[in-house]
Amino acid sequence: MASTLGFYGGVGSVTGANFMLDTGEQAFLVDCGLVQGDRFAAQINREDFPYDPATVDVLFVTHAHADHIGRIPKLVRDGFKGKIYSTTATKELSAVMFEDAIKIMKMESERDDVPPIYGENDIERALNNWDTVTYDEVITLGDTKITFTNAGHILGSAMVNFERFGKRITFTGDVGNIPQPLLAPPTVPTDFDYMVMESVYGDRVHEEVEERSALLRHYIEETIRKEGTLMIPAFSLERTQGILFEINNMIESGELPFIKTYLDSPLAIRVTDVYRSSPEYFKPEVQDQIKGGDDIFAFEGLSFTETIKESKKIAQYGGPKIIIAGAGMSHGGRIRTHEKQFLRDRNSTLLLVGYQTVGSVGRLLQDGAKQVWIDGVDVRVKAQVHTIRGFSGHADRNQLIDLVYRGTMEKKPKQVFVTMGEEKASLFLTQRLRDYLGVNAVAPEPNAEIEIDF
Repeated sequence: MASTLGFYGGVGSVTGANFMLDTGEQAFLVDCGLVQGDRFAAQINREDFPYDPATVDVLFVTHAHADHIGRIPKLVRDGFKGKIYSTTATKELSAVMFEDAIKIMKMESERDDVPPIYGENDIERALNNWDTVTYDEVITLGDTKITFTNAGHILGSAMVNFERFGKRITFTGDVGNIPQPLLAPPTVPTDFDYMVMESVYGDRVHEEVEERSALLRHYIEETIRKEGTLMIPAFSLERTQGILFEINNMIESGELPFIKTYLDSPLAIRVTDVYRSSPEYFKPEVQDQIKGGDDIFAFEGLSFTETIKESKKIAQYGGPKIIIAGAGMSHGGRIRTHEKQFLRDRNSTLLLVGYQTVGSVGRLLQDGAKQVWIDGVDVRVKAQVHTIRGFSGHADRNQLIDLVYRGTMEKKPKQVFVTMGEEKASLFLTQRLRDYLGVNAVAPEPNAEIEIDF
C-alpha cells in the first residue's frame, strides 16, 4: 500500500514540528508546533498551513513543548475538527502552555498592532476534542493501529508508532537524553520500516552527562564563595524541574550549604505543580524518594516568585543567590531583566543548560559575545558564561545512532528521515547513519511529500 509522508515543519530547523502521514484512507498529523528563534518566526507562524486543516482526520501530539504544540489552536481555528491524542501529562501541560502563550500573544498583538493567530475559544475547542492514552495502549482507527511509547524527553513525552498491513512507522518526537534526572530512558522502537527522527544534537556529544551534578554544584559553590548571582535561563518545562530536583538533593544531603534560590517564572511554577501531581511518569528511584516523604521540588531557601513585584525584589537581596527563570534561550521572559543587571557583574555567572538556537541572546553569549542588546539596552558582559550540556533534554549524536542501531538489529528499515535539527546537524547524523549502520537515511527538504510503502 502506498502512503505519503509530508514534511511541513521541523525540517532544516529544530522547531516547528509538523508531519503528515496520509494513507489514502486517513490523514494523520503528528505535532503542530511553533517556529521559534528565527527572525521571521512570527511571520511564518501566521502563514496558512500548506495543507487544508479541514482534511486532517486526527492529530497525534508527542509532547508539550511549544515547538510541537504551539500552533494546534491555529489549526483548529483554520478548520481542523478531528480528534487529538496524547498522554495525559502532555494534555495537562499543553493546557498550561496555551494559557501562558495566549497572554503573551495578546501583549504582542497590542504592541505590534496585529491580530493574534488564535483565541481562547480555539484553545477550548482543541482541549474539548483531546483524548488521552497511556503508554502502550492501542488505538485502532480504521486499518491503522497506533501506540504511544515513552520518549524519555519530558513528562509524558512519547514516540508515536503506526502499524498498517504489517508495516510500521515511528515518529520519535524529541528523544530524551540518558540519564535524565527524573525520567526513565526512552523505549527503543523495534521492527519499524520507517522512522521520522529528531537530530537537535545530531552532530554533537554531551560529554558532561555523568558530570552534570558535579558541575552544577561547582558553579553554585563558586557563586557562594564570590557572593555573586548564578543566573540559570531554564526552559519552564522539564529543565527547571530537573535542576530543582538536583539542587534539592544537594542541599538535603548536606553537599551544599543554604543558598537563597528563586524560581522566577509563573509558567515554571504551574508546570511544577503538574509534575508534582504526576509521579507515575518518574523513574522508579525518584518515585521511591517521593514515597519516602521528600517533596523533590522544595528545599530550604527556595522561593517561588509569582508576581512582577516579587521578581523585582530579587535584586535587593545582597547575598549569594540562584535565579532560575525563563526563557531558556534568553529570547524573552524574566531572565532578561536579571541579565541586564547581573551580566555586568564580575562576580556573577550565567549558566546555560539547554540548546541555544542561532540568533538568540543565549547563543550569542554562549559564543562569547562581550556585548549584547537586551530589550534595547546595551549590556557589557563581565560575568562568567558557562554551559552544562549534560542537562540537555535531547539525546546526543551517539545516543541517536544507538537508538536506531538497537531498533534495527533484527530488521533493516526501508528508510529513516532525519528531521528537527539545524541543517548541519541533520546532514551529519544522516551521513553517520548511512556510514555506520548502512541505513537508508535522508534529510528531507521543507514541504517535501514522499511516497512510502505503508
